[in-house]
Amino acid sequence: MPSTPPASRTAVLVCQGRAAADGLTAADRFADPTALPLLRPDEREAVQQVRDGAPPPGWRQRVDYETVRASAELMVPRTIFIDDAVRARRCPQLVILGAGLDGRAWRMPELAEVTVFEVDQPATQRDKRDRAAALPGTPPRFVPVDFGRDRLAGTLAAHGHRADVATTWIWEGVVPYLTRAEVTATVAELAACSAPGSRLVVNFQSPATSARVGRVVARLLTASTGRSSVWANEPWRSTWTPAAMAALLGRHGYTVTAGENLLGTARALALPVRHARSLRHGQVMVADRA
Repeated sequence: MPSTPPASRTAVLVCQGRAAADGLTAADRFADPTALPLLRPDEREAVQQVRDGAPPPGWRQRVDYETVRASAELMVPRTIFIDDAVRARRCPQLVILGAGLDGRAWRMPELAEVTVFEVDQPATQRDKRDRAAALPGTPPRFVPVDFGRDRLAGTLAAHGHRADVATTWIWEGVVPYLTRAEVTATVAELAACSAPGSRLVVNFQSPATSARVGRVVARLLTASTGRSSVWANEPWRSTWTPAAMAALLGRHGYTVTAGENLLGTARALALPVRHARSLRHGQVMVADRA
C-alpha cells in the first residue's frame, strides 16, 4: 500500500475544472491560482488542452478533454456563488466539509483573519497536504475525519473549533455522495456547533432523470477508453429538491436567505453554457442562524 494514498478522483476532476477556467472564464469574477499547483503533472495535460482550446486527436485524450471542459463550466458559477456568500458574512471561523483540493484558505484574502478548518477523509487529506506543501500563505487547520467512525463536532473541537463562535460552513460537492440519513445527521451536527450568526452554504443536486442518464453515459465513455470512471467508487446516493433541503435546514434552526440553480448563476454572469441541464440541477443555497 502506498504511503500517500491518492486523493478522491472526483476531487481531482473538480480541481482540474477550476484550473482550466482560471483567468479565462469570467476573468473579472473568477480566478483560482491554487488549482494548477495542486495537480500532478499528468493531471495537468487535459487542463492545458482545454485552456488552449485544442481538442486532442486520440479517443482517450478527447474523453479526458471533454470531461475537464464540462467540469470547468460547472465550477465557475458554483465557485463564484459560494465565494460571494462567504464574503457577504465574514464569520471568525470557516469550516470546509469534504474539502478535497479546495484552495480557498490560500487564495481568498478575505480569510486572512479567519481560522479556516478543512475536514476530509484521512487518506484524501494526507494527499492534499502533500500537494499543497509549496503553496504560499497560511494553510488551514486540517481535521481528518472518518465519517463512519468519528463524530464531527468532537473532532473539530479537538482541533480548536469553538461552538460558541460564529462559523461559516461550506458544504460543496459532498451532499450527493451521502445518503439522506447521512445528510440529515450531518445537518444536526452542524447545528449543534453553530453559534448565532453562523452561515451554511450548501451545494446539492435536485432530482433529474437526465442527470442519472448523463452519469451513466459518462461512465460508458470512460469505459470505452479502457479505464474506470471517475465516479465508479463515488456514486450519487441522494438528491434533494430545494424545498426539501430548506425544510431540513429549517428543522435545525437555519433560515434560507438565498438559493438558486447554477444555470441561473451562469446566465446572470453571462457565462457560456454548453450543459444547461447539468447546471439547472446543480443547486446552491445559503442558510443562516439567527
